[in-house]
Amino acid sequence: MAWRTDWQVLINDQDLTSSWSRHLISIGITDQAGTASDSCTLDVDDAHGQVRLPSGGQKIQVLLNRVLAFEGVVDGVTSSGGRSEGRKLAISAKGFDTAGDAKKVQGFHLDDATLGEFLEAAGAEAGFSVAVDPALAGIARDYWSAEFESLLSLGERLARQFGGTFKLRGDKAVLARRGEGLSANGQALPTITARYGENLIGWSLKPRDPRRTFAAGETRYFDRASGEVKTERVAFEGTEGVGDNVLRLAEASRSDAKATLEARGRESDREAGGGSITLDLAPDARAECSVVLIGARPGIDGKYRADSVSHRSDRGGGATTTISVKQPADGAGTDTR
Repeated sequence: MAWRTDWQVLINDQDLTSSWSRHLISIGITDQAGTASDSCTLDVDDAHGQVRLPSGGQKIQVLLNRVLAFEGVVDGVTSSGGRSEGRKLAISAKGFDTAGDAKKVQGFHLDDATLGEFLEAAGAEAGFSVAVDPALAGIARDYWSAEFESLLSLGERLARQFGGTFKLRGDKAVLARRGEGLSANGQALPTITARYGENLIGWSLKPRDPRRTFAAGETRYFDRASGEVKTERVAFEGTEGVGDNVLRLAEASRSDAKATLEARGRESDREAGGGSITLDLAPDARAECSVVLIGARPGIDGKYRADSVSHRSDRGGGATTTISVKQPADGAGTDTR
């Protein structure tokens, strides 16, 4: 059965599209906003063992409709089959080499440095180049430390603390500020439009969830000048939540406390609601991009933030993109009729 989707697969820069044209069964790609690696699965008809077995660690690229939808390394290959069911290969890939130095434990510190300088030093030790969002890169502290943790766990810890998204892709590490619709270099991510009657297939959305939002945040910090433990409180703008998000752990300074609470404010805004939107294949959709829903109904239409994006295509049918969304805005959650 002929494919309806224009696809390309390259392994170690070798284009396998032509040789796999009669054997590739399906493509699945997931792009997530931090904490988990991007992933890709290729199912291949292996009836006669005609497909050469890829090796772990090989570079892989997958394009959909001539858009680079995935780039990473082969993580593993599973062969399955039986006497009455034929043979199949399932090739799995990750956005970075999970067997590489990204998991190497590091223990070091930097004095009087910025967040950008600290993360670049950790990245260099693991063999990664690092890009940090300008809004985060200049955060200065008199002491930064990696407490015997890998680049992956360190980046995720810093992302949680400062309201960012940390990603490893190939040999590059990226720390971007969350909820801004920008990449780490400050460039705008694409805006995806899902319109009823055109490319919108379905949706399941709860545009307001007050259980996950707060009106303000509060934490303690140590004031060196007075030698006392004090409290910092920051009101969260743009959120309809109530009550304070009180943090249990104290911060080292007032500036650290303020930065942490501002990050919690962005997280509160992000968690105000969400759900999922499914549409015809949109290969340029990325985690953290904006998604505009049109034509669903009043109070549901509006703008959302993509938390994860999944593309699915197979030779027996069409291709779809499912986007898990958060951070409702521009009318989402408010029926003005």
